[in-house]
Amino acid sequence: MKLQFQGNTAELRSGIELLLKDLGVTEAEGGIVVSVEPSEKELQVGLQGNQAYIRYAAKHQFFRGLGLLVQKGGAGETFELSETQQFDTIGPMFDLSRNGVLTVGAFKFMLRKMALMGLNTVMLYMEDTYEIEGEPYFGYMRGRYSAAELKEIDDYADQFGIEAFPSIQTLAHLEEFLKWEPVKEYKDTKGALLVGSEKTDLLVENMIKSVMAPFRSKKIHIGMDEAEELGRGKFLDHNGHISRFDIMTNHLDKVLAVTRRLGLKSLMWSDMFLKLASSNGEDYYGHETQIPEEMAARIPKDVDLVYWDYNHVDSQDYETLIAKHRPLGNNLVFAGAVWVFNTFGVNYGLSLPATDTALTVCKKEGINEVYATMWGDDGMESNPYIAFLGLQLYAEHAYTAGSPDMDVVAERVKFCTGIDGDTYLQLKYLDETPGAEPNNQKQSNPSKFLLYQDVLLGLFDKQIEGLAMNEHYAGVEQNIASRRNPEAELDYLFEVPQKLAAVLKVKSEIGIELKRAYDAGDKETLKRIATETLPLISKAVSELRAAHRAQWLSMFKVFGWEVIDIRYGGVINRLDTASMRLIDYVEGRIDRVEELEQERLLYSTTNRFNNKGAGWCSYYYRMASPNVFFHVLNPF
Repeated sequence: MKLQFQGNTAELRSGIELLLKDLGVTEAEGGIVVSVEPSEKELQVGLQGNQAYIRYAAKHQFFRGLGLLVQKGGAGETFELSETQQFDTIGPMFDLSRNGVLTVGAFKFMLRKMALMGLNTVMLYMEDTYEIEGEPYFGYMRGRYSAAELKEIDDYADQFGIEAFPSIQTLAHLEEFLKWEPVKEYKDTKGALLVGSEKTDLLVENMIKSVMAPFRSKKIHIGMDEAEELGRGKFLDHNGHISRFDIMTNHLDKVLAVTRRLGLKSLMWSDMFLKLASSNGEDYYGHETQIPEEMAARIPKDVDLVYWDYNHVDSQDYETLIAKHRPLGNNLVFAGAVWVFNTFGVNYGLSLPATDTALTVCKKEGINEVYATMWGDDGMESNPYIAFLGLQLYAEHAYTAGSPDMDVVAERVKFCTGIDGDTYLQLKYLDETPGAEPNNQKQSNPSKFLLYQDVLLGLFDKQIEGLAMNEHYAGVEQNIASRRNPEAELDYLFEVPQKLAAVLKVKSEIGIELKRAYDAGDKETLKRIATETLPLISKAVSELRAAHRAQWLSMFKVFGWEVIDIRYGGVINRLDTASMRLIDYVEGRIDRVEELEQERLLYSTTNRFNNKGAGWCSYYYRMASPNVFFHVLNPF
């Protein structure tokens, strides 16, 4: 396909060249003549014969229009379409703080895909992964971005009309910085800053100045979520009991004094205010919570509140919780999610309906700014690339008055990323397994805990007993393999899920088989498992690790991979030890295998027996062992 542009394309030129290269389209005389024109509000795109037009009101709309023109024109269609943007601001939030720090090159790749989709903002969540002059431990060995790298990302985003801005933490969620002994003067509790301290106030001001310097945007997210431990450590020792609301609002006033002085627009997570107003001081989603007038009066009105909600699928939940925010009187922003949290896959069964419901309600409620968070909790085994189907749904919602047609979403994501929507959907079956609630709406994550659990200890065996997990994962492996396209640029993303399924089709139920054979005194089976099955699993894990390492190094900085490397090493080493102990038992060198003597108990109340799914665990170290990985004598 050849295009030639007419009109004022000066501000679009660099972005056009980048996207045409990705799309395999050339710009040359004799091609389709594309008239580029301004528009009052709507995006309008059309093609008839050798004449086309793109009319746009905002820079980012042009690039969505360019994608639509190539998509439909490449199929030989004559068409005219008009789209009205439903949200002023819409885009992803990338978690760049849980080991997976995107390289600048990978970030640019994401921005090009976002441009084709028509998204116009990106939030960079950085707890300590940016530089602060004079604070060498801030982001030390964590893959932090330099100011030059952040400027390069910002410059690149601007070519497509995408506003990049930082999301930082100015109160809690700073465990990875506060763990260092040389910075203990800033520390209240394990993750919360010692507020009220002059040194802390100066640190926060330096945080804001440092992180904003590379960006064009005057917008900053100042965090302040999940600060339940606030004031309960060193602050309590120094000041006695003071209400968390008073501590928080006093600190917020200081932070906003800095942002105002710098001419910045601040956003913050809303959860602490609703939690503090709840009956138990902890419930964010409580439908009975009422915001007292005195609380609303104390909260500054020039900070936007970001209501985050990742797992509701009923519109009434969103309507009720939005209404709960209204008495605060602040501008309300919404943050949903594409569920890559704490798993190797994507929980599309939950993400897609939750997104559709939430964004439909946001349109009805007049919320004009929405984000798709992609958290990397507990080490980022997953990645944002496999979330493209979820991001495409956000994008299509942004240009559709009601709910987008999922067939259109699938067509668009295939054009924008080269991968079929159905292929993306296969990733949900890594966790949507036998025993899961419909569409995995209780967020089970067996793909992770069945990989990391110890075969002799079998911590999750009771939860999956009677479920055909091996058979399920054999099907997942086959279904992913059958849908892959080696010619697709992103086909490599499915190597890790496919190889993980290859591990789990054997490993998932091996602990149950071991316990059954041991209890029956079936030493022949134990010997076969020790000499054949466990080495087979070990080999499959090694292959998975190699694929995962190649994928990681293609998109993330190297810092953080060592955590995943160590986890794989732990699995392989424990398989080796299990083989040794089983052979020692079978050959009479030991008279029992103590691990297999133990009764198997349910891991938690999150299980199929009470309709809460196949199981959930948030932390690797709890999946791998019930014993002490680390012990903190003084967490504060």
